[in-house]
Amino acid sequence: MTMTMTKRVFLIGPMGAGKSTIGRRLAARLRLSFVDLDAAIEARTGVDIPRIFDIEGEAGFRRREAELLDSLTQQSGILLATGGGAILDADNRRHLSERGQVVYLRASVPAQLARIRHSNRPLLRDEDPAGRLRAILAERAPLYEALADISIDTEDGSPERIAERLAQRLLKTELSHEG
Repeated sequence: MTMTMTKRVFLIGPMGAGKSTIGRRLAARLRLSFVDLDAAIEARTGVDIPRIFDIEGEAGFRRREAELLDSLTQQSGILLATGGGAILDADNRRHLSERGQVVYLRASVPAQLARIRHSNRPLLRDEDPAGRLRAILAERAPLYEALADISIDTEDGSPERIAERLAQRLLKTELSHEG
């Protein structure tokens, strides 16, 4: 399976939804280059995301994120896994919606917590991580839904199975646009 018309697929969703895990598998199926936006920011800056937050705050991180997202969404043959908050910026939302197919990977708060419990996420430096995730999701879910061309629940099967279903849906969507 190869994407022909749509050369760009963008994954959005909350932290712990599986954007990187599913994204790698989906990119391989569609023969697209996989890029994780957060990893690309770390590679470009030479420091990890928590360090950027410590030095520049969330606003500094979001500026870096927007600049790189603008550049990457213009590349052909790419599957980009965005950070969970990338959709907060109106320009980012416009770039994503105008430049490729947007896929929303949904995950419940318990699933997110289970998947990210051993990670160092700056936005979860909180006494109540579940409450923080609920608040973040309440703010962002409407943006994810409005932006998505395709939405899928990532708790419904293995990453491999979800990637297969998404590949079929993306190719079907692409074929319907050709006619």
